[in-house]
Amino acid sequence: MEKDYQIIVIGAGHAGIEAAHIAAKLGLTTNLITLKDAKIGHMPCNPAIGGPAKGTVVREIDALGGLMAKVADKTALQLKMLNLSKGPGVWSMRAQSDMQAYSKMMEEILEETPNLTITRAKVTNLIVENDIVIGVKTSDNKIIKSDAVILTTGTYMKAQILRGSNSFAAGPDGASTTSILSEQLKELGFELIRLKTGTPPRIKRGSIDFSKTKLEPGTDLELAFSYTTKKMLPFKEQLPCYLTYTTPLTHKIILDNLTKSAMYSGNVKGKGPRYCPSVEDKISRFKDKERHQIFLEPISNNSDLIYIQGLSTSMPIEVQEKMVRSVPGLENCEVAKWGYAIEYDALNPLQLNLSLETKKVNNLFTAGQINGTSGYEEAACQGLIAGINAANKILNKKPLILRRDQAYIGVLIDDLVTKGTDEPYRLLTSRSEYRLLLRSDNADQRLTEIANDNNLITKSRYDAFTNKMTVIKKILNDLKDIRFRPSDPIQEWMKENNLVTLHQGISAYDLLKRPEIKFLEIAQFLNLDYEYNRQEAEAVEITIKYAGYLLKQERQANRNMKLENKKISQDIDYKKVGNLSLEASEKFNIVKPQTIGQAYRISGINPTDIEVLLIYLKNN
Repeated sequence: MEKDYQIIVIGAGHAGIEAAHIAAKLGLTTNLITLKDAKIGHMPCNPAIGGPAKGTVVREIDALGGLMAKVADKTALQLKMLNLSKGPGVWSMRAQSDMQAYSKMMEEILEETPNLTITRAKVTNLIVENDIVIGVKTSDNKIIKSDAVILTTGTYMKAQILRGSNSFAAGPDGASTTSILSEQLKELGFELIRLKTGTPPRIKRGSIDFSKTKLEPGTDLELAFSYTTKKMLPFKEQLPCYLTYTTPLTHKIILDNLTKSAMYSGNVKGKGPRYCPSVEDKISRFKDKERHQIFLEPISNNSDLIYIQGLSTSMPIEVQEKMVRSVPGLENCEVAKWGYAIEYDALNPLQLNLSLETKKVNNLFTAGQINGTSGYEEAACQGLIAGINAANKILNKKPLILRRDQAYIGVLIDDLVTKGTDEPYRLLTSRSEYRLLLRSDNADQRLTEIANDNNLITKSRYDAFTNKMTVIKKILNDLKDIRFRPSDPIQEWMKENNLVTLHQGISAYDLLKRPEIKFLEIAQFLNLDYEYNRQEAEAVEITIKYAGYLLKQERQANRNMKLENKKISQDIDYKKVGNLSLEASEKFNIVKPQTIGQAYRISGINPTDIEVLLIYLKNN
């Protein structure tokens, strides 16, 4: 059967962008289909990229050849490195983004990408024959055939906007929605779940009294998400954010009108994100807190609108107006756009393989919020993996499956596919048992070899990485040979900085094990006769200071690898496995674990179930 394209991607949000771009980059003819009124790479909620765990994911996307990091760097309004006072396992970069410039740049990149066609249309049906997807049908009755389809519908599938008692069918910012795809997925045997998210009002900058708020500038450091970015955003060109707080009056207004909220009136059926709750949810759940933070964030260089981070709500407009005006600095503000909640359909992610291909329909992949996640970064990384694996399947290559010790992307996908979710899943550093291995600074060290093996990056990109690793290795070796004595100039420097001085000779390597000693501060005494940059110096320092902790986590990962290497056939009917508990057999049949390690992580599975399974596998 002749195909129009090898891959069709439905939806041009953050997941769809990465899926379409990487598939086309791998040489497959790709059609990215998006609604006529939908913006490519739109940020309907917070105009920002990164944050705890998420910032590391953006760097992982970059290491694997994705787009988000590069475009986030080029369109940033402000940059910050969070948690610098803590250990490197929780450092995370965050960029306040120019949402208009971000969307425009993404569209321009996609339009210039070879093998990629952008089609403006509404997909009404998947064409499925013998449990294999072979294309799609659009609202104008056009049939487009392909080898694989990637669904990245975001929050647009059977979407409902809710504000107080008022509700209407629409996607984010009033864009088009579709219910036909939801119904077809149900007919194909998929279990759908109903989820909810929300957004706050936007107000005009000129109507804010900033004297009642606290200035929140960016970080005066050379920061970039992408390892290829050379031109950093100077501190003096960064736009500030501002901090204010809810007041007792804000809390009274919300609690007095709680039944008018779409969430609390019973209008909202879907479950909202636990880690990004609405303001009425925060105030209702945490009545003992006197106030909650409200950040005022710019959305674009070409807009005077300010995003009120922390005031997401589904209250009626008349209540929202009172709420907003009760916040210091916003007493006389002019609201340009009111907040709302949005409900949408998503797949139960237990119906996916680790490759993000669905179990019920072959060659159908899903990525992003349709898989039960929240956030642009979570969506983008799934889109990247779905695009790679759809391409790999067509090219008869093995799927790319990232382990939990290799990437936060691996943690996210494993959590979804193995444990499932009944609320919008948000990635957190606490979700990883290997967070000291999965640091923001070493995403390239963890993933560049994998990217190169899968043809995801250029030779020049790979050569730059190998050169970097050569420099790091050379510095580490040289530091072991460089020795300081109490009579050396470094002793006087240590006295001037109130540091514990030397009582005997010590190598530079061992000196850097001290928490208070920084590589760049003692660089003047090292006399290294070759160039290195700040990132290389940082990598050296972390390697030395955290060597013991890193070794411990690496050993733990290696022990767990034995379980990950024990593969399980996908043809097992677990109801026929003798002595297996009823709960275990049901969950194994749903998840279809690919390894013993994955089987261990299924909720409700105990060691006895694993022992029974191991005996069965040995005997069969």
